[in-house]
Amino acid sequence: MWFSANGAVLLTAQAACIALPGAGLPDWTRRFRTRAWALVLPLSIAVVVVAIGVIPATAGALTWVALLLVPPGCALALGWAARGARPLLAVLALPSAALVWEAPHTRAGELAAIVLIAGSAITLGRLLAGVTPLRLLRAGVIAMALVDAWLVFSGRLEAPNDLLIVASPGHGLPQLQSASFGTSGLGYGDFFAAAVVGAIFAAEGRPRLTLALVMLVAALCWDQLFLVYDVLPATVPPALALIAAEAWSRRRASRRPRAELARA
Repeated sequence: MWFSANGAVLLTAQAACIALPGAGLPDWTRRFRTRAWALVLPLSIAVVVVAIGVIPATAGALTWVALLLVPPGCALALGWAARGARPLLAVLALPSAALVWEAPHTRAGELAAIVLIAGSAITLGRLLAGVTPLRLLRAGVIAMALVDAWLVFSGRLEAPNDLLIVASPGHGLPQLQSASFGTSGLGYGDFFAAAVVGAIFAAEGRPRLTLALVMLVAALCWDQLFLVYDVLPATVPPALALIAAEAWSRRRASRRPRAELARA
């Protein structure tokens, strides 16, 4: 049986991305609502892989994108996007960013980076769920997992992913394009997929904590494939949690008319 304590920390953070997103956007954001946003999910993987493969320097550029956007995204999560958020809590992103900068290779620094990345993913998840029809967003999550799985198992993801992981903005600045804890790692997209699933559940009023635990169990089972493969697509467990929730809802819906007929 495969089990990594370091990996379990990252998977717990990924599951938190399902449990923590809030729901709803201000009225003025309705003008941005469109079906096209659902394409962000699969394209976020495919475009990055192709771009790094064609222009390896893209990996370095993405480290700057992460450095500039991840801390503010986490601040927005703490102040607004996450469950239990309060405006004053947004300032906690500052010490987290400082800790990542000063001690990036310590356990504390790695945990701070995980908080920043997960927080920014939660913000993106809530925003995306607010401007995209949920039916299409669910399809986008599944498409993202399928693209990720195809790229991983076909061997097309490993080289671009390795470049992205080792890329650095330089000048001693922190790397926020992926999270690591000990010898284990998760890409930003893995947190993003989970956060979008969590935001869908929040918008639909589903029990997110229960479904976060479903995702965690699914991820631990999925990780048994590490006995065979060196790299796995970590967007798959959030997609499995989404499919499980949808299947459970449909089963309950189909049983309800039967119960009503039985009463009649």
